Amino acid sequence: MANATLLPVLKVSMILLSAGWVCVWLLKPTELWSKSWHIAEDSANTTIFGYYGLDFAVYSFPIIAVAIIGFIYLHFVAKESRNRQMGISITTLSNPLIIHSPLGIITGAELLAVALFILFLAWTMYAHISNDFKKMIPSKSLKLNIWQFKFMKIGVRFGLLAEACLALLLLPVLRGMALFRLLGLQFEASVRYHVWLGTAMILFATLHGSSIFFIWCVRHRLQDMIWQWQKTGRVYLAGEIALVIALVIWITSLPQIRRKRFEIFYYTHHLYTVFLVFFLFHVGDRHFYMVFSGVFLFSLDKLLRIIQSRPETCLVSARILPCKAIELSLSKHPRLKYTPTSVIFVKIPTISKFQWHPFSITSSSSVDNDTISVIIKCEGWWTTSLYNTIHSALDSDADQVKCLPVAVEGPYGPVSADFLRYDSLLLVAGGVGVTPFLSILQEIASTRNNRNKVLPTKIQLIYVMKKSQDISLLNPIAPLLLNQSAEQGHIKLKIFVTQEERSGTTVRELLNELSQVQTVNFDKKCSNYAMSGLESLLWMATIAGCSSIIFLVSLSCVNHAFLDLENNASKQKSPSWVTDILLICSFVIATTCSTLATAIMRWRKLNKEIPPAISQKQGKGAELSSMEAIGALEEHEIHFIGRPNLQDVLSKFPVETGRSEIGLLVCGPQSMKESVALFCQQNSQGLKMDAKRRKPYFSYHSLNFAL
Repeated sequence: MANATLLPVLKVSMILLSAGWVCVWLLKPTELWSKSWHIAEDSANTTIFGYYGLDFAVYSFPIIAVAIIGFIYLHFVAKESRNRQMGISITTLSNPLIIHSPLGIITGAELLAVALFILFLAWTMYAHISNDFKKMIPSKSLKLNIWQFKFMKIGVRFGLLAEACLALLLLPVLRGMALFRLLGLQFEASVRYHVWLGTAMILFATLHGSSIFFIWCVRHRLQDMIWQWQKTGRVYLAGEIALVIALVIWITSLPQIRRKRFEIFYYTHHLYTVFLVFFLFHVGDRHFYMVFSGVFLFSLDKLLRIIQSRPETCLVSARILPCKAIELSLSKHPRLKYTPTSVIFVKIPTISKFQWHPFSITSSSSVDNDTISVIIKCEGWWTTSLYNTIHSALDSDADQVKCLPVAVEGPYGPVSADFLRYDSLLLVAGGVGVTPFLSILQEIASTRNNRNKVLPTKIQLIYVMKKSQDISLLNPIAPLLLNQSAEQGHIKLKIFVTQEERSGTTVRELLNELSQVQTVNFDKKCSNYAMSGLESLLWMATIAGCSSIIFLVSLSCVNHAFLDLENNASKQKSPSWVTDILLICSFVIATTCSTLATAIMRWRKLNKEIPPAISQKQGKGAELSSMEAIGALEEHEIHFIGRPNLQDVLSKFPVETGRSEIGLLVCGPQSMKESVALFCQQNSQGLKMDAKRRKPYFSYHSLNFAL
């Protein structure tokens, strides 16, 4: 009852804080705001926190407060979802609106958000330019004429658009402190928004820098201006360094480099720390507070993830599948719960000390209390090295081979799996894209006995693969396909093999390949650490709140210790970059205190806990020879040669099930997603009542198997 009262209050608080932060951005370009803000800063200078306390409270803290309240909200939502049924919110905005575009498939909600953001950028540019053109204050150093002055002012204001993109850039890629979970987004989807914002920021920053360079060239002052590190105002050299670093990060993150030279992408992406420092020196502390909330939360998130991934755990077992893939089982604490479609990031130091790779979890925490599983297919250098390492362990004569240390971050995923509440589920997968669906099917099967939950009773998995051996990826759900009953629901499998031709082959015969699984058991005595996952949501809320207070107090102390804020003469003698360094010092103090507190708490918790006993995971291939399985497998379909006509296959599902609300989930190549999205767009115009029955409604959900 208390939760029912508290949740709306928390939700309204987050909405009001977010709306207030947006209003600040909308009002900032106006003349009224500028005059009022200067008066407010002058008044704040007489207080103990100074103008920087006001800037932090107005520009930065609202988003940090949303994160703090959001963690508390998610804590109670997760508890509520375990106790009672959570409803589905079906809206046409969640379905695809634009199918074929350079940005991929765009839903109505995404299109609305992009349109509003573009309108905001246009308003910001217009308001600043109109004010600049009214004043027409000439530059004393450059002596510009009218057209040069206007051109330069336009270039300067492009920098503000880049600043607006930077303010949002880091928020989508938060993992532990994930604000995207408040909106019910998958982690993979939020990464796409990070890419969009990063590309827009680079575009505006490049226009900003090139416009300034052009005017310097026209006035023959390029050599003089380009090396300037001003004592006050904008530091030109710092801005140039920041722009070069941003371009390097963007270029090395292009798909052509990221997929073929992942190490280059990974290492250069860590230059963001250098970029942010020089960006601060370029714009000054007052402007930096506009983007500080994202930087602050991202830094806390990064530090907490580093603590979580230490100490390393070890593999419990590895199973080599016929399709040149491996299923890894890692030890986890029984209290660690996660939702289907969650991902974990894995690092294996013996292969690479720095590379982290995301994988969809294929197990269900409702089924496996002590282990967590992922399937990794051999497709690149890192995965090939891992496959060879596991395969070489088969040559060992010992029952258990030497342990293989593994560092793990996560799991990251939605706080609740609302797609499990549809009448029916239609799953479309291509190749390794089937792995996210394995946890969904296991979760549904494990909760069938809970009569308080209404789960899909009709489920169809459409699995498209190049070679028939890829069917071994279904190994974790083989028992579900073999032992179906009315009480457990019904799962129908439709397999399409595109690059092989056979006649008379049945699904049962293909599934027999699952028995060709080789298992490697690893020595678990080398580590007493079981993966316990992220810190609790309440602890992360506490860390974010305490860090904010420590930062503000530290900022006030170091400023009063090194600068006499009430002595204007002394203040003018101090270079502007001194206040920037003091901001960095306060930031380091706040994050260090939070990191030490978290590390000490986790160390004490690990020392108190006794690691649970872990049983080795047995192979499932033996079940395939049972005669009871034959009847269960005969109803599944298999087709060879050629890609399926997904439009025709999908349209038959409502007729077969008679259901009206259908969750349509797809994970596979882009062409497959586009085909499914087109079908969903054509067949989901809303719930309509016909004379005889309701028209089926397809709710589209797209998952990614690669980031």
